[in-house]
Amino acid sequence: MGLDRREALKLGLAGAAALPAGAALARAETPRALIVSTWDFGAAANAAAYAQWKKTGSLIDAVEAGGWVPEADAENHSVGLGGYPDRDGHVTLDAIIMDDRGNVGAVAALEDILHPISVARRVMEKTPHTFLVGEGARQFALEQGFPKTRLLTPEAEAAWREWLKTARYKPVANIENQRGSALDHDTIGIVACDANGRLAGACTTSGMAFKLRGRVGDSPQAGCGLMVEPGVGAATATGVGEEVTRIAGSARVVSSMRAGMDPMAACREAVLHIAKLRGDAVKDAQVGFLAIDRHGRVGAYALQPGFTYAVTDLVGKTSVIPAQSLRPAAGHAQ
Repeated sequence: MGLDRREALKLGLAGAAALPAGAALARAETPRALIVSTWDFGAAANAAAYAQWKKTGSLIDAVEAGGWVPEADAENHSVGLGGYPDRDGHVTLDAIIMDDRGNVGAVAALEDILHPISVARRVMEKTPHTFLVGEGARQFALEQGFPKTRLLTPEAEAAWREWLKTARYKPVANIENQRGSALDHDTIGIVACDANGRLAGACTTSGMAFKLRGRVGDSPQAGCGLMVEPGVGAATATGVGEEVTRIAGSARVVSSMRAGMDPMAACREAVLHIAKLRGDAVKDAQVGFLAIDRHGRVGAYALQPGFTYAVTDLVGKTSVIPAQSLRPAAGHAQ
């Protein structure tokens, strides 16, 4: 990839530190986006992704570099190192990477490896397969030279032991933006489109905190957590993975764009479908979609208010934008 862990962290953390001054909180998308990612912490990932794109011109390199930032951030409890474990105390990671030539690689329930997004890329480039899971994914990563890393940090272990006192899990919408208190789960999804209409995407997560051992959400599943289609666009999902998986959410968004919807309308249609399908079962759940089309237009929509996303344009300017939602914030109509 050409960007080592130290460089990625330096770029990402610098981007995060500069966010209040360098990344405007806006309500309108930039005219032509290059890289978009989920949540406020996507700004740091975008910084690393943009730097890598400037270095190599490769969107796959860029989205992989973006994924490295939250994967190596011990304070982010929803992705990679420091992610909260399953109910048995094991940190398991999921990731997927895709380009617009039909290439895809994914891993799920991967243990002891710091950068699952890079393992997913190796699956894509070094095997005839698209998806490796569990011990097989771990064995492959070790054979490929990835170092074994203890992913359960003291802070995450303490949170797990505290949770064991009641062993009660309740998702909390938008907790991804409440750093250090993630009793929920989430992911970072990154999709990109260059000035020539080329596309790529990546998604990486530690999954639902205190989940049943073996649980895999939407994130590493092509068409659920991520979808890239040449000549159309790319989409990623965030929130409760089971709800995204039920409708193959990202594939649905891309299909709507193929049929002529703009990215915002396509994301909204998928959210409306979940709401209609699931009714009261999702009244307190958060699900959001983020998409970019081949023209660099961006759209996002969520069930609940509070979903944010980061947009970086062709000259490297980043904005963090609040998504529209089906259920508006108190006192605001949408």
